[in-house]
Amino acid sequence: MKKILLISDTHGHIDEVIIKYLKWSDEVWHAGDIGCNKIINQIENYSFLRAVYGNIDNIHIRSIFPKNNIFRSEKLNVFITHIGGYPGNYSRHIPKLISKHKIKIFISGHSHILKIMRDEKYDLIHFNPGSAGIIGFHKQRTMIKFEIDKDQINNLSVIDMGKRGKINEYDQ
Repeated sequence: MKKILLISDTHGHIDEVIIKYLKWSDEVWHAGDIGCNKIINQIENYSFLRAVYGNIDNIHIRSIFPKNNIFRSEKLNVFITHIGGYPGNYSRHIPKLISKHKIKIFISGHSHILKIMRDEKYDLIHFNPGSAGIIGFHKQRTMIKFEIDKDQINNLSVIDMGKRGKINEYDQ
């Protein structure tokens, strides 16, 4: 069993709420727009990091992480990308990769909108964790945590970190 913290769109921000869940997790999956190199180091101080780069990420982050990250976790094939759409509205190249790799968990970021959707057509679950950062047009800061046990997703919950504009003590 693995404990997963799913985050996206940190845009260079990390605080004590995020760190609390980093400590809880076995792996952190970041769906892009990491924002700066220090975020990578801070996450890796607490957990194993799997990530993709996003549209705002610098050349260094792009040299470390791929655009698409396809891997196996327990008995589930996972696909993370930053700009990928969602069931019924995927980016053009996404369905071919989902089919080719028999994806069961498809994750994208970018929209800053929390989504958890079942895709019956491709027999997968889609996650967009919203935005964990304080920069952007979103109103609420969110992340998702869950556990993977063999081929099952268990104990799924949304972590609501409050209003976007709220800056925690860690940042001051």
